[in-house]
Amino acid sequence: MSRIPTGDGVRAAAARIRDHVVKTPLLPAEIGGVTAWVKAECLQTGGSFKLRGATNRLLQLSAEERQRGVVAFSSGNHAQGIAIAARRLGIPAAIVMPSDAPAVKVAATQGAGADIVFYDRATESREEIGARLAAEKGAILVPSFDDVDIIEGQGTTGIEIAEQLGGVPDKVLACCGGGGLSAGIALALPGAEIVTVEPEGWDDMARSLAGGERVPVADDAPATLCDALQTTLVSPLTFGALRDAGARGIWVSEAEVKAAMAFAARHLRLVVEPGGAVALAAALAGKAGPLTKRSVILVSGGNVDPILYADILSGEAARAKGAA
Repeated sequence: MSRIPTGDGVRAAAARIRDHVVKTPLLPAEIGGVTAWVKAECLQTGGSFKLRGATNRLLQLSAEERQRGVVAFSSGNHAQGIAIAARRLGIPAAIVMPSDAPAVKVAATQGAGADIVFYDRATESREEIGARLAAEKGAILVPSFDDVDIIEGQGTTGIEIAEQLGGVPDKVLACCGGGGLSAGIALALPGAEIVTVEPEGWDDMARSLAGGERVPVADDAPATLCDALQTTLVSPLTFGALRDAGARGIWVSEAEVKAAMAFAARHLRLVVEPGGAVALAAALAGKAGPLTKRSVILVSGGNVDPILYADILSGEAARAKGAA
């Protein structure tokens, strides 16, 4: 029988990577008259939760596999997670990245010592390119979410939340692309209500959970600032874990994402990229239902182009001034 991610696997991953990742803070945030909690994974090394899964996966490679190196594909955050973990462990890494990936993510990945192979997001398959590179190099292919060890590593975020909150939260809102983070958290926190949040038009996990089977993103999906969440079809592993946990999904608009980025800067002093702000956007827009003092909102992804970030914050400031 094929291996699947489990709660025990998440707990083992937490012990394995404890000395390799930052324990990110829970920050109080007043939303709708309730003080909920924000899990600031944007303060993780590399700017996102992706280091957790990457570290958990790479620590389990044999000496011979480490020597052969790893290949990954990513628009940026998984790329950085793999590059950082590989550098720390002395493993050669090659990353397949879209040619339109944010420059800040490309620079950070290169800065961590990884080789980058660019591809056209519209006409080429990153999975096919990654598989070919791995075969040519004899390297280990490390997917961004369709991997048991990656999912269990991402789920260590949930272990930390329970430790910091003193128990299982009532509700967790999680950013969702392929679903590795939300699936891992669902396994780590049985009994919590799990809500996945995606950009408008890219809500394949939400529609999959609602329909009971995986459905892809439509071919005419709109452009989105949330480059980190442009997964076209979720994994059977992540979908299965979230379905079994009774999770549900929602989507947010680009305007709601921008408002959340401005809220994070103003009230939490956090720099958050668009994809990392979707769960906060859902909370602020009231789309996830009532929050409680034991609700947790994942904010993950602090790797945003500085010019784009400045434009969004100035635009939101002007909008707020005009509404005053």
